[in-house]
Amino acid sequence: MDNKQAYYISAKDLAARGLDNIPDQLQSSKHLIYSSPATLSFNSPGAQGFGVKRAGLAVPGSVMLLVAPGCCGRNTTMLAELGDYADRFYYLLQDDTDIITGRHLNRIPEAVREVVEFHNPKPSCVMICITCVDALLGTDMDRVCRKASAVAGVPVLPCYMYALTREGRVPPMTAVRKTVYALLEKRKKKSTTVNILGQFAPYMDNCELYDILHNLGVKKINEISRCADFEEYMGMAEANFNLVLNPETRLAAEDIAKRLEIPSIELTRQYRLDKIHKQYQLLGGALGVNIDDSRWMKETEEYIDGFRERHPDLEFAIGECLNADSFELALALIGYGYKVNEIYGTVSGENFPYIRQLAKVSPETRIYTNLEPTMLYYDCSECKADITIGKDAEYYHPDAPNVPWNREVQPFGYAGLRTLLEEIEEAI
Repeated sequence: MDNKQAYYISAKDLAARGLDNIPDQLQSSKHLIYSSPATLSFNSPGAQGFGVKRAGLAVPGSVMLLVAPGCCGRNTTMLAELGDYADRFYYLLQDDTDIITGRHLNRIPEAVREVVEFHNPKPSCVMICITCVDALLGTDMDRVCRKASAVAGVPVLPCYMYALTREGRVPPMTAVRKTVYALLEKRKKKSTTVNILGQFAPYMDNCELYDILHNLGVKKINEISRCADFEEYMGMAEANFNLVLNPETRLAAEDIAKRLEIPSIELTRQYRLDKIHKQYQLLGGALGVNIDDSRWMKETEEYIDGFRERHPDLEFAIGECLNADSFELALALIGYGYKVNEIYGTVSGENFPYIRQLAKVSPETRIYTNLEPTMLYYDCSECKADITIGKDAEYYHPDAPNVPWNREVQPFGYAGLRTLLEEIEEAI
């Protein structure tokens, strides 16, 4: 392919190559990275959205000490504009000597003590956020946090803002999800209490999952984002089981199962009607109960039928800066009778089964990657898009109506699918 043309591969050709033979252009470890999604939303590990720094403050009453060079800490000040975060960040800046010798480590316990004494009311815990500097130094943050906790008299936990580990076994957003549940201590279980694990913002209020759980006799549904105070957060240890709604939370769920003996069941966010239904049936099977989701399924099916009558011939371009798996969402829209001409997404083992299915139903769908530097030469005139989904897709097709679909309140299930279609209709 011409170097002056954005690289893409068809769904058919990518599926034929197989997971073990993904082109280098689609693998970030093989070349320089073109960071259009990160640049569009200033989405570094600690900036807009729930990066490591904001996610680490999910524990009610917590504060954060950012230990970093000035250049790494500067963007944290932007979070002050988000209201409740204005007085929850403190800074211990590293100079050149700190970075070379690691002498700043001796100052951390005293800095934590000063933060605890200054902050009013007394924080429930202190999160210490460190950057790639300490990753390269090989800092033992568990030891540093234990010493700081002994000096300050409150729990102290590490948050790793290591961009270097994004491609590793435990990337930053997986590690921080484990951290925010690390303070939970074993309690007597309540059979009518369930935790929902996955995001740092709540799921949409009209999500049928809440009604389904209540219909099964669940009285208390815990989400860390809805915990009013530290005691309610600690009450998550009373749950009978955890519902894991984001694969990045598996490590946290495994840790909770090991420490607190709370088992977990994992559900996946889907936009295909039949898969949403099947998943609820599988959940019922795992719990040994019957889940009747027919009302929500029927309402959503009727909405889809009406949507197709009003908008019979739409062609989509789908990005990856959204609350969905780009490839699963493409399959859903194709299943509802639409065309998906382009997908801008990161290929992984998790979503490769979707790509194999795409190859059967839409073999010529073009798959681009936001990681590839040749996207600088992308030409939107090569493919039609009546509407785009995702902020990155809007960048590539600036004249098409767009649905960002990246709000903090999280979509799920039938309610998520209906809301997406409503926003598409509004954008049109």
